[in-house]
Amino acid sequence: MTRLFGTDGIRGVANEEPLTPERVYRLGRELVATLRAERGLDTVRIVIGRDTRRSGPLLEAALVAGALSAGAECFAVGVLPTPGIAHLTRALDAHGGVVLSASHNPFEDNGIKLFSSEGTKFPDAWEAEIEKRLAGADTAPRARGAEIGRLVEYRRAEHEYAAFLRRRFPLDLHGLTIALDCAHGATYRVAPQVFRGLGARVITTGARPDGTNINRRCGAMYPEALVPRVRAARADIGLAFDGDGDRLIAVDATGTIRDGDFALAICARHLARAGRLKGGVVVTTVMANLGLDQALAAAGIGIVKTQVGDRYVHEEMQRIGANLGGEQSGHVLLLDHSPAGDGILSGLQLLAVMRETRESLESLSACVRKFPQVLVNVPVRVKPPIESLAGLRERVQGFQADMNSAGRILIRYSGTEALARVMIEGPDREQIATMAAELAALIKSSIGA
Repeated sequence: MTRLFGTDGIRGVANEEPLTPERVYRLGRELVATLRAERGLDTVRIVIGRDTRRSGPLLEAALVAGALSAGAECFAVGVLPTPGIAHLTRALDAHGGVVLSASHNPFEDNGIKLFSSEGTKFPDAWEAEIEKRLAGADTAPRARGAEIGRLVEYRRAEHEYAAFLRRRFPLDLHGLTIALDCAHGATYRVAPQVFRGLGARVITTGARPDGTNINRRCGAMYPEALVPRVRAARADIGLAFDGDGDRLIAVDATGTIRDGDFALAICARHLARAGRLKGGVVVTTVMANLGLDQALAAAGIGIVKTQVGDRYVHEEMQRIGANLGGEQSGHVLLLDHSPAGDGILSGLQLLAVMRETRESLESLSACVRKFPQVLVNVPVRVKPPIESLAGLRERVQGFQADMNSAGRILIRYSGTEALARVMIEGPDREQIATMAAELAALIKSSIGA
């Protein structure tokens, strides 16, 4: 059987393999069996939530049925951001959490993310155990009578998550105007509630989900859609979330988009000045712009880079004891506040810096001078080793020589989609765009879909 779990759980087209109701039902059963075996449990408690995709209730029903049939107690929290489900998994002393979401993907896709009892990503070994069980006969417990699991419709989930966020950042936002783009996703109710509850005037867009419009030309994947709203409302800041609410891309009052690199630089410098940046280091990925490296170095802050994926950032943060990390794409990990990336929490952290320094986001962002960066996505049908693609290594080496160490080239496969990503960074945007197009064409001719 092809490996189900990628860098961010299981992902695919809803109601097709591997996300058919039959497979998801079975996964619910094997999740319970795995938790029982790994934790030595008699009773398993699971928190289950989803985003706004039309397929969410279908997959939720299948997963809940599977877990109940194996004797688990299931707390169904409905539509809630991924980090909210991670929080409630801990708050309810559950043994695991399940999120039905494909994050920033289009609505036809869906996915399954698993959390441990600590609200962190499910251990790789446990995912491997679930896959092993799925490949064989169904030996999960078959509950009978009063041992059949109990379903709890947990209607306080949104209120409790919003209260948690306000406790972490009890800010006074009176006098501020905040424009929110909720991507027609999981933040569409709770994000406006949080910021209004702290006193801000809130303008919303992307807050009318219909099951098919999640991430459609809005949210963190399309922050340019928020720019005119920020300008028209004369907002102090714009905050764009992705479909499941774990990413944030900000827009300053001038309408300039500020991605995760800016957020990391601003937060790191502020925490360092206050003596609260553990280890004096930030963990990010190889996709981070060289401008972030320079901004942190100028402030005497170290930087550690991992492969792409917030789970790898989190693992490295835990290994070295860091409390701040994240990705250019908008995942920001604030481990003093939450074990999971949280778009709303990240926005509150930025607002806290603005309030404490009495500076605008535009002013705070001046510490980062970005190098031009071009990213080209190439749909692929297979994923052989990058270095095995004919002629690619030689062309990359030639381009690197042309840039004379003034830039960099990174080619990798997406961990969640059938894509090869070509990223080039350098001082001349026109030059690197031409290079990226040529490398993308080479990949397409070899393995393009």
